[in-house]
Amino acid sequence: MTGPRRCRTGRLRRGDDGAVTAETAMVLPLLVAMTVGLVWLLSLGVTQVRTVDAARETARALARDEPPEVAVGLGRQVAPDGARIEVAEAGGTVTVRVTSQVRGPGGLFDFVPSATVDAEAVALAEESS
Repeated sequence: MTGPRRCRTGRLRRGDDGAVTAETAMVLPLLVAMTVGLVWLLSLGVTQVRTVDAARETARALARDEPPEVAVGLGRQVAPDGARIEVAEAGGTVTVRVTSQVRGPGGLFDFVPSATVDAEAVALAEESS
C-alpha cells in the first residue's frame, strides 16, 4: 500500500486507494434491488404462463365431455397455488377463466403491490359419438 505522494509542485497528493471499495459499496444495494425486481418480474411471467396453461387444459377437457370435476382437477394440476377456476358453458362452447394472485417480493420491497394475472380459454364442445 502506498502513502501520499508528492507531485511536481511539491504538494502532497493522495492515492486512489479505497475508491473502488467505496464505489462498490454505493452501487451494491442498487444491484441487489434490481435483481430482486427482475426475479419478481420473472415469477410474474411464469405465473401467467401457468395460468394460461390451466385455462387451456380445463377448456379442452370440458370440450371432450369430461366431467367438470375431472376437468377442473386437470386444470388445478397446472394452475398456480390458490388460483380460481371459473367455468361457463353456453351455445356449444366452453369458456374457462383462471385468475391468480402474485404477491410482491416483500421485505424492503413491501411497497410493491401484488399483481393479478388471468387467462381465458374458449373451446368448442365436441360432438359425442
